[in-house]
Amino acid sequence: MARYRDALCRLCRREGEKMYHKGDRCYTDKCAIEKRNYAPGQHGQKRKKLSDYALQLREKQKAKETYGVLENQFKRYFYLAEKKKGVTGSNLLQLLELRLDNIVYRLGFAANRRQARQLVLHGHFTVNNKRVSIPSCLLRSGDIVGLKEASMKLNVVEENISKIEHRGLPAWIEMDTKNLKGKVLHAPERDEIELPVQEQLIVELYSK
Repeated sequence: MARYRDALCRLCRREGEKMYHKGDRCYTDKCAIEKRNYAPGQHGQKRKKLSDYALQLREKQKAKETYGVLENQFKRYFYLAEKKKGVTGSNLLQLLELRLDNIVYRLGFAANRRQARQLVLHGHFTVNNKRVSIPSCLLRSGDIVGLKEASMKLNVVEENISKIEHRGLPAWIEMDTKNLKGKVLHAPERDEIELPVQEQLIVELYSK
């Protein structure tokens, strides 16, 4: 499956926003946004006036890059969001937040979503005591995410859990650091999703 394999900091610089692809590094002055907050490339520092379409496209790309989702996957989430009751844009972000790899990241088991995806793929996590190795698995209210017993001593997980204070926890999940288990309290509302994305522009793009 195609995946972005270039420098991760280029993605943040292209969008002009921190997307925390590098974990702890993003909270320091080593972050690329702190040093070079302009688009990458030869003409990155030139100011350009973007068309309405370009603005809409950039918002979609920002959301895709943040969650590490490919184009066809993203379209499927959008169509699911359209069918649900409520505001399509908020529904879209809610679905993306409820992915297992994102929740593993939000709970502090992983430094970033890429690392979370890898840990899930390697079968280190359970959902309601059943092993799940599908990063795109959508969780629901009441679902409990935990580590397999054999994976509880992973150095990378222990290190990430010890640094959880950097990010804190969203209000819609809770974490039991003693037993290394997290719980989805409820599906996140838009104001509980800390993401600098104007989802209405994404809706406008797909509605053309």
